[in-house]
Amino acid sequence: MSLQLSRKERAEHLYRVITSERFLTKQGLGNEVPFFICPFPADEGLTMIEDRLDLLERIGHAGVKALDLSLYDISLGLLEERGILDQVLELEPDMDKSELRELLQGVLDVQEHLIPRIGEAIEGQAHDVIFLSGVGEVYPYIRSHNVLNNLQSTAKDKPTVLFFPGKYTHSTATGGSLDLFGLLHDDKYYRAFNIFNYEV
Repeated sequence: MSLQLSRKERAEHLYRVITSERFLTKQGLGNEVPFFICPFPADEGLTMIEDRLDLLERIGHAGVKALDLSLYDISLGLLEERGILDQVLELEPDMDKSELRELLQGVLDVQEHLIPRIGEAIEGQAHDVIFLSGVGEVYPYIRSHNVLNNLQSTAKDKPTVLFFPGKYTHSTATGGSLDLFGLLHDDKYYRAFNIFNYEV
């Protein structure tokens, strides 16, 4: 549905859903974790950044507090803290891509480093909803389905919206699939709801 919506319709739907009592109190989800995917065409990435910031401001005026987290910013912070960001940037041009991926996947291990950092942010700031962005920027070092799988125990109290550059398809036959950039079909994840299919 989201890919057929105009930019304005998409923005209005997100605002209407995220400020609704039904969404904020996690109604209609059965016993599923309150994870929502906000898919958008990958070529609208810069537009979506603007729209997300606008949405943050609008829901804020409506009294809804969002914890806005970027996987990319968190990753850079972790590399800086470990004192290796400059080193990685220096080595990157001459490094084999698979070596670089291995290095970054170790330092940015989702379970060991990323989720605890997200957990600290969740504990440290009052919020009604969590926004997660920066998915495309951290691929292939961090995979969104891996983040969602590991986040289930940390972010179960409030709804989480993952802004996803690509498609999220869900069917009873094949389960769910996060197709990054609309091209990569290998990330199986089925426990989230497409926010554009959520009605209030």
